[in-house]
Amino acid sequence: CLSGFHQTEHFQAVLNRIRKAPCLNADQSHRQETQTQTVRRGQGNYNLPSLQNQEGEKDMKQLTTYNRAAAYLNTIFDLLNERYFESALSRPIITIQSTPKAYGHYTLYDAWSVDGEKGMREINIGAGTLSRPIENVVATLLHEMVHYFNDMCGVKDCSRGNTYHNRKFKELAEACDLLIEHHATYGWSITAPSDALVEFCIFHELREIRLCRNDIVVPRISGTGTHDGGFAGGTPKKSSTRKYICPCCGMSVRATRAVNVACMDCDEQLVLVA
Repeated sequence: CLSGFHQTEHFQAVLNRIRKAPCLNADQSHRQETQTQTVRRGQGNYNLPSLQNQEGEKDMKQLTTYNRAAAYLNTIFDLLNERYFESALSRPIITIQSTPKAYGHYTLYDAWSVDGEKGMREINIGAGTLSRPIENVVATLLHEMVHYFNDMCGVKDCSRGNTYHNRKFKELAEACDLLIEHHATYGWSITAPSDALVEFCIFHELREIRLCRNDIVVPRISGTGTHDGGFAGGTPKKSSTRKYICPCCGMSVRATRAVNVACMDCDEQLVLVA
C-alpha cells in the first residue's frame, strides 16, 4: 500500500461524508459574464463557455498537445479529489494509453516507483477516447478514482478476476454523481455523468480535449531508421509475430501464429491487436 493509506478509519469517515454529501449546485453569479453557447447535456440545457476571448480570437491554449492534455487530466483529478474525496487521495500517475474495449483502467498495485522506493498507483485514460465530451472524460476519470478510493479503504468493489463491478462500486460511484447501469459481463460498470457532474464541469469551466489517438492498425516506426524491420525507403516487412492483449487488464503476449489464449487473472480471451 501507499505510505499514509493505512488510516482506514480516516477513509471510512470520508466515505460516510460522501454518502451524505448533497449534489453540487453550481452558482456562477459571481463570475464575470462570458460569451457562451447553449448545448444539450444529459437531461438539461447548460451554458458552456466558448473558446473565444474578448477580442473574438481563438484561445491559444486549446488542448491540442499531449503534454497539455496530460497536465489537464492531473488538474481535473485534483478538482474531483477535493470535491468528492476531501483530497484524501494522493495523486497517482495518470497515463494516456490505448485501452481496447475500455475507456480507462486503475491498477491495484504500485505500477510506478521513484528510485525503486516510493510506490504510486496508475490511472489510465484511453488515448482513443480523449476527444469525447469533457463531461464523459471526467466521468471516466471519476470512475477510476472510485476504484482508487475503495482500494485504499480495503473495499473489494470488483470480482471475477477484478472485472465484475459489484454493488459496493455502484454505491460509491452513485454517491459521487455518476450514473451507473448494469452490464451482463462486467456488472455495474456502464458509467455516465449525472446532471450534477455536468454542473461541476461547467462551474470549473472545463474544456474539451481536442487531441485523440487514431487506434487503427497501420505500419509503425519501430526502432530507428527502418519501418517494422524493412529497409529505409522500401516496402515495410510484415511482422512474423502476432500481439494479443487482454481487454480487461491490458496484459499482452506475442505468438508466431494464430492462437487461442486467455488471461487467467481476468478469465477473458485475449484479443488480436497487431
